[in-house]
Amino acid sequence: MIKKNISRRNFLKSSAAVTAGLTLIPQGLLTSCMKNGKRPNLLFIFPDQYRKQAMGFMNQDPVNTPNIDALSRQGVVFSNAVSNHPLCSPYRGMLLTGKYPLSNGVLSNCHSGRTKHGNFLKPDDICFSDVLSQNNYNAGYVGKWHLDGPEPPEDGKANVWDSYCKPGRYRHGFDFWYSYGADDNHLTPHYWINDAKEEEAKYFEQWSPEHEAEVVQKYLQNAGDKFRDDEKPFALFWGINPPHHPFNLVPEKYKKNFEGKTEKDVLNRPNVQFSNNTEMGDHGFGDMWVDDRIDQSTDYFAMCEGVDEQIGKVLQTLKEQGLDDNTIVIFTSDHGEMLGSHGMMHKNIWFSEAYDIPFIIRWPEKIKPGTDDLLLSVPDIMPTLLSLMGMKKDIPAEVEGKDYSGIFKNEPVERPEAALYFFAKPEDETEKRRGVKTHTHTYVIAYDNKGEKHQFLYDDVNDPYQMKNIYGENTELEQDLTEKLREILIRTNDPFISLL
Repeated sequence: MIKKNISRRNFLKSSAAVTAGLTLIPQGLLTSCMKNGKRPNLLFIFPDQYRKQAMGFMNQDPVNTPNIDALSRQGVVFSNAVSNHPLCSPYRGMLLTGKYPLSNGVLSNCHSGRTKHGNFLKPDDICFSDVLSQNNYNAGYVGKWHLDGPEPPEDGKANVWDSYCKPGRYRHGFDFWYSYGADDNHLTPHYWINDAKEEEAKYFEQWSPEHEAEVVQKYLQNAGDKFRDDEKPFALFWGINPPHHPFNLVPEKYKKNFEGKTEKDVLNRPNVQFSNNTEMGDHGFGDMWVDDRIDQSTDYFAMCEGVDEQIGKVLQTLKEQGLDDNTIVIFTSDHGEMLGSHGMMHKNIWFSEAYDIPFIIRWPEKIKPGTDDLLLSVPDIMPTLLSLMGMKKDIPAEVEGKDYSGIFKNEPVERPEAALYFFAKPEDETEKRRGVKTHTHTYVIAYDNKGEKHQFLYDDVNDPYQMKNIYGENTELEQDLTEKLREILIRTNDPFISLL
């Protein structure tokens, strides 16, 4: 079904707080794909585990994020963006390949215990950055990568998470490299810089978002042409690790904003449980039960405020360099953080706190500010941005995401009626989940580690905190959602279809 570019369907009802001060996107908002014939730059910012509710303008979590708030006023806020598999490596795999996990092979987080299953980004995949590089872009990557398959340790015990990414096709066209694999020492980060060998990682005594912001600023300033070719457009991806746990690894200056407050002061969502002995937490799924780390919730929000400050520095530099008008800026995240909601911590679950993600796009003088309720999936990002940047013809044929750039061009767009929720482990054939999110409901079919089937259905309009599983109360609705899930499974060649 072809629908109007901008729909108010259920949006004003379910997202009134989000739309405060914003307007729906008017037609004809994209005046040109090029500025004086020059393709736009891209600055793609995605802090790890930054939940949608922790943006100040949402008026939900008790955070002060003036720079993200300003970005939301200057750009388009996608209110229904999701992380189809809310986990670090699968998100990155989908973002770069435009394909769902079954197709790109990144089914779960990359570590040495899963390398033998092919759980890493393949060097032969044609990635977002490959296309950018082939189209004469400077392509840069700063921060957490987490897409390689580390070799198992010699002692055969603890899994190896951090990994050196070899130069060449393993870096998929990125010509500026200031990155590491997966390491959570936020106050003492290390990086492999450009052509550094594996043994040449550099360590810094500085909070990683702050250090990386300085690197990004230097990249934008490009003093002496040391970072990029000024004659080419650039596309820089900045994968900030915080607010990923451990939450307490944040500078004291950000913690001061929450002095004297406890987790019970800052966790204001009615579905928060401060112990795991609860009915809501008794469904047997989730990344982690509530533990002592819930008392670090104030530190999580301190991290969010610190990340916002670093983003502000970068956006100011972009403006000072005269680059902001023709640079597409994206602010999003790989997934959210439960922070005690439903008796859980972290991610890897279908609930809104983990599954819904922020997504803001700004392109001054080209995209007018507003909001949109498109059900934006991660694989859609690559084709949409490539098309928006004038490279529609270069979108790889195997990409499974959809190009929704027509939203910005006053073109008819076939909007999705559902977005996929996915969970799998390459080493475990029993525990798996699939589901869909629509504008009104979340529906999930989940198999536990014993292979037993469970079903969950939430009315996201009337029960926005997803506190009541209503599966079994509306057969017609359940059949409709099952068919929507079936359509996606067919399109993505997912064998889970036999388990519906």
